[in-house]
Amino acid sequence: MQSRIILALLALSTAFAASCAVAADDFPSRPIRIVVNTAPGGLVDVTTRLVAQKMAEKLGQSVIIDNKAGADGLLGIRYVKTQPADGYTLLATAGTLAIQPAVKLDPGYDLLKDFTGVGPMVRSPVLLVEGMGQPDKTLADFMVRAKARPDQLTYASAGVGTTTHLGAALFLQQAGLKVMHVPYKGNGAAMTDVIAGRVTMIFEAYGSGAGKVKAGQLKALAVSSAQRLPGLPDVPTMAEQGVPEFSYSLWLGMVAPAGTPKDALTRLSEALHFALNSKELRDRMRDEGSEPMIMSPAEYTEFLGRDLAQMQKLVEGLGIRKQ
Repeated sequence: MQSRIILALLALSTAFAASCAVAADDFPSRPIRIVVNTAPGGLVDVTTRLVAQKMAEKLGQSVIIDNKAGADGLLGIRYVKTQPADGYTLLATAGTLAIQPAVKLDPGYDLLKDFTGVGPMVRSPVLLVEGMGQPDKTLADFMVRAKARPDQLTYASAGVGTTTHLGAALFLQQAGLKVMHVPYKGNGAAMTDVIAGRVTMIFEAYGSGAGKVKAGQLKALAVSSAQRLPGLPDVPTMAEQGVPEFSYSLWLGMVAPAGTPKDALTRLSEALHFALNSKELRDRMRDEGSEPMIMSPAEYTEFLGRDLAQMQKLVEGLGIRKQ
């Protein structure tokens, strides 16, 4: 009798292991949702949608984009933290993910405990842009106006502690300028006021801003890269225009809730690499001044830890108080 029980238990365990293996091999067996923690129209949203289309080809399942903007990007971050760690809900975000713990007293998440990396997407320089009605023709003109009128000119951002906020704050500090910060729920949400001239300027990612510059909706006074970009060769760098030490870029990436199975992360990483290595996306990114970033989930998780420490140091140096 005892031997029969043992044999039955062995058979059950074997069957369970086999079913798990099948389940792992079948991932994904339903659509995957990528939560974007910014409003539609900004760089994170546009880039994620392009990448998601290619990932769906590799995964054989639909990849759905779900925008959850608000609370300086925290709404989407906190939401994904609470989702099942099964690989079916991901977060696409900018470096905001590593910045918020440095600027918020209680961001509502612990980056290294609550999330695990899937992989980065791209790195992009930013443009300092204004509405066409602003009087500045060069960055020097803007700087002269700002110095003559401390805290009277304004700059928009995607929210407190976002990549566009920190980039602009770092530039203003190095340039010795005092300009009032006006945070929005994403750069896309701010753009209407910038174009209309209700806000003086904004730091906008090259990938989402260059098209508006070429269409005559915005004028670019400077680019944050070390060299001028082929797509906008007439736009000087900030280093060329009196801020020699300034260089800044932002990154975008995907994470999953902590505890997501390794096999699911591997499949998702493979699909992400497939997307980033496609000629279509690489050509588009190059034309937009961005560059793809390729890392394994483990490498990206380590990258997030380093960036978290760097952002803490940067925020302290800028004198930004935690809120």
